[in-house]
Amino acid sequence: MIAFSVLLFPGFETLDAVGPVDIIGHLPQFYEIHFYSPGGGLVKSAHGVEVLTESLAAYQPGGVLLVPGGLATRQLVVDPLFLQQLKKTGQKSMYLLGVCTGSVLLAAAGFLNNKKATSNKNAFAWAQQIAPQVKWQKKARWVKEKQIYTSSGVTAGMDMTLGFLADLHGMAQAEAIARAIEYIWHADKDDDPFALEEN
Repeated sequence: MIAFSVLLFPGFETLDAVGPVDIIGHLPQFYEIHFYSPGGGLVKSAHGVEVLTESLAAYQPGGVLLVPGGLATRQLVVDPLFLQQLKKTGQKSMYLLGVCTGSVLLAAAGFLNNKKATSNKNAFAWAQQIAPQVKWQKKARWVKEKQIYTSSGVTAGMDMTLGFLADLHGMAQAEAIARAIEYIWHADKDDDPFALEEN
């Protein structure tokens, strides 16, 4: 069983987290879902959805760590304690998934130095300013860089998660999940309808 862990913080973008979780939840034979936050307890999303989390102190090595985005990331990218906790947790993980501006948190924690990545196109200039050492891709629904996946805005996190599952379990499995949830999957990670311009 692989732990699929989501790192939450007050003000996270709801769909960034629950969209991928719903997709992963279709493979309970492979994945066990966990929600974490720096201190544990109830964490409220930007839309008022409360999620009960475990403390990061209880995080076990291995598995997948997903980091959502949201407006709250603007403060977290300059929060040294949070970034230190994210770095320590990420180093224990087999895979890192950053949704929307969650990718900027991964960048600020040092995981994306000199690597290709993408983020929400509405926050792209900010991402470039915060982490100029990253090879930000202006046209990408999601990006895979070895064991790290990053997505464009919000729903792109669902496309990325299906892409992640396709890499690990095969395209047929990912397509079956997309059909089960009646979701039109952008299976081509370079097919980006919200691209800013050609790279």
